[in-house]
Amino acid sequence: MIQGRLPNPGKALRELISTQKIVVLPGVYDAITARAAAAAGAKALYLSGAGVTNSRLAVPDIALITLPEIADQANNVCNAAGIPVIADADTGFGSTANVARCVEEYERSGLAGLHIEDQESPKRCGHLSGKRLVEKSEMRAKIRAAVHARSSPDFLIVARTDARGVTGLDDAIARAKAYVDAGADCIFPEGLKNEREFEQFRKAVPGPLLANMTEFGQTDLISAERFEALGYNLVIFPMTAFRVMLRAVSEAYATLLRTGTQAELLSAMKTREQLYELIEYPAYEQLDERLAKEAGEA
Repeated sequence: MIQGRLPNPGKALRELISTQKIVVLPGVYDAITARAAAAAGAKALYLSGAGVTNSRLAVPDIALITLPEIADQANNVCNAAGIPVIADADTGFGSTANVARCVEEYERSGLAGLHIEDQESPKRCGHLSGKRLVEKSEMRAKIRAAVHARSSPDFLIVARTDARGVTGLDDAIARAKAYVDAGADCIFPEGLKNEREFEQFRKAVPGPLLANMTEFGQTDLISAERFEALGYNLVIFPMTAFRVMLRAVSEAYATLLRTGTQAELLSAMKTREQLYELIEYPAYEQLDERLAKEAGEA
């Protein structure tokens, strides 16, 4: 909050894409993880729909989160981050009119862009079976609605296709080309299996591409360096930090309940001073003192 929000986050992200060989976007799910990722050196972030849904509601990522809930989370994340953030928008929360409203709310939240996918609603995790696709024409209409609704031409519209796991790689490529023609700024091919498929997709589809490097899914583990060599522009790690957090928190609760003390956990903790540094506690005190002084002088 002390840092202030970016005046044009979409432009900042596009500049990163144009000046860096690949942009790594760690996945975050709330304000404090956004601040921590930025403090660790991230240049841009990805607000994970699964992360927000799992952390805020403790339910599966099957379109149970609503637009106001995720827009509110995005607002907090953008206030805390100070760097560009792309957010998951699932299927756009409904029809083309819903997509347009989603873009308006996401822009208002301070995001640099979003991605919408070509699944039927309720959607499923991109690395699970049982997904169903909308017609190509319906997705093209949603992309056009998103482009029309944005107030800034810099706001990034990313089109995700889940076709690889439903109708195959060739259809995923054909859909991606159609989505580019409809006005998508970037394509997100979900559920590709390996480097060979990512390379094939890159050769066939023009424009910026976003890769998803999630764990325990359909995709081999591939480094950002390899994605760069394959010609990808952005790579997200949507749930990496969330999964690390959840294991650490679960083990901490088990230890606390088993021993009745946090003594064994101290070495795994951020100290009070480290937390205060991360959330800029001294800056708030300095601001309070300055304002009090100015009020007294007035």
